[in-house]
Amino acid sequence: MDKVFNLVGGGQYIALKGIDLQIKKGEFVSLIGHSGCGKSTLLNMVSGFQTPTTGEVRLQTRRITEPGPDRMVVFQNYCLLPWMTAFDNVYLAVDEVYPEKSKAEKSAIAREHLEMVGLGEAMYKRPTQLSGGMKQRVAIARALAIRPQVLILDEPFGALDALTREELQDELLAIWREHRVTVLMITHEIDEALYLADRLVMMTNGPAAKIGEVLDIPFDRPRDREKIMEDQTYYDLRNYALDFLYRRYAHDDVD
Repeated sequence: MDKVFNLVGGGQYIALKGIDLQIKKGEFVSLIGHSGCGKSTLLNMVSGFQTPTTGEVRLQTRRITEPGPDRMVVFQNYCLLPWMTAFDNVYLAVDEVYPEKSKAEKSAIAREHLEMVGLGEAMYKRPTQLSGGMKQRVAIARALAIRPQVLILDEPFGALDALTREELQDELLAIWREHRVTVLMITHEIDEALYLADRLVMMTNGPAAKIGEVLDIPFDRPRDREKIMEDQTYYDLRNYALDFLYRRYAHDDVD
């Protein structure tokens, strides 16, 4: 799969070249690479916001050509409607996807998912009354409430402090373990990817970025952060990924 953009004034920019990636149902895959390597472009094509120039994206047997409720995106900046409560933000999404359900059913779904992310006591607060971590919990609840086949995470914890980030990572794993939704996550954090994912997909630099290597992450589930941090395999994988990103594909390299 390739993605080529036409430039203003003529010429073309090859963002992605020869992308070939299969993700199993229920798998958690992290995508990592330097800024400008095409991670977001790849995410946009999986989400249906953009289409490949050559090749295709498929969900099971269906070709992806536009956004749909079977693929939900959680962005770094939350994307909540500020005049609505947390409950209303989730309810609005459920109402859009399931218009045939009764108001009581849709309300129950919204409440269930807000309680699932620990916001049972804060669901009637507006985003301005919530911390960054709480806003991201609302965004995750909204995405999961419509029961997508694929959850797409675009650096969801990048704007949070370290402690809140770790808390949400653990909550995400608990939710994923229960629902087993397929997850594709973009991150800049190697440690985050190694803790969360089944596989780590490492991108080369652009233009014409491609998948450089894919690391299998062998740690048992459910994940134990302390146990992983004591495992030499963790440091071997971490050092290998660091070598890939900062020596073999340093940001100022030219492919």
